Amino acid sequence: MMGGYGYGFGGFGLGWIWMLLPLLLIVGVVYFIIKGTKSDKAEAEFQSVAILKERFARGEISEEEYRRMRNILGK
Repeated sequence: MMGGYGYGFGGFGLGWIWMLLPLLLIVGVVYFIIKGTKSDKAEAEFQSVAILKERFARGEISEEEYRRMRNILGK
């Protein structure tokens, strides 16, 4: 025998916890990557509408162009 070593967490048979840790780490990384890309898309959409509003306010585009572009953006 190994004197209780190698059987998990202090010899209590909890070695499965150590097998789950890499899986939880991978799931966590994938979650944050997906969450980050979604927030980037939302931020880009928000910025595009803000730029469109600025262009309309400065008179660079007409109301018709503004409405058409906003419909294209889906807002």
